[in-house]
Amino acid sequence: MREQDIMEYNTQKEELKLAEYGRYVQDLVDHALTIESKEERNKAANAIVQIMTQMNPGFKGNDELQLKLWDDLFIMSNYKLDVDSPFPKPEPKNDSPAEKITYPDQGFKFRHYGKIIEDLIDGARKIEDVEEKKALTGMIANLMKKSYLNFNRDSVNDEMIVDQLKEMSNNELEFADDFKFQHTNDILSSSPRRTNKQNKGRSKRKWKK
Repeated sequence: MREQDIMEYNTQKEELKLAEYGRYVQDLVDHALTIESKEERNKAANAIVQIMTQMNPGFKGNDELQLKLWDDLFIMSNYKLDVDSPFPKPEPKNDSPAEKITYPDQGFKFRHYGKIIEDLIDGARKIEDVEEKKALTGMIANLMKKSYLNFNRDSVNDEMIVDQLKEMSNNELEFADDFKFQHTNDILSSSPRRTNKQNKGRSKRKWKK
């Protein structure tokens, strides 16, 4: 994927609420909003906040700054995320649109996923809570599939995504026992680049360790 392709994809999506966290953290938040189980949403929310903390190392162990991260999480969800926060949920306010961010062309592997996916994987590897790590691993895998389909709509193979995630994480990330990939048609129907082509690589297979 070229840098131009990455930037084009991001400009077609809604403006970021908080540009400092990037497109993929916003996508993680958007995915968390679709999780029906509150228990699983709580795991996802805590995992996302841990990723945000790793992006701001000085926030770790500081309650005031942790409060800001949770506030930012709710802001990115348009205050719709129903989770148990360690802090009071902030009141909705008028947030100014964030500036668009650019993605530098760097020499990393699996370029079609973007550098931020690699950063998310590195962040997930550092999470100590096993359940939160597994929840985040599943969200990252679905983001990888979504990213792959944005530029390779003719085919996608869930097993390939799993293998590449394992390689990118040095086999340090595991899936929850009940993990399932998001259905290909659901991804294509919500994508900014719509197409009538059906993806032949769909899979409903469960992925375990």
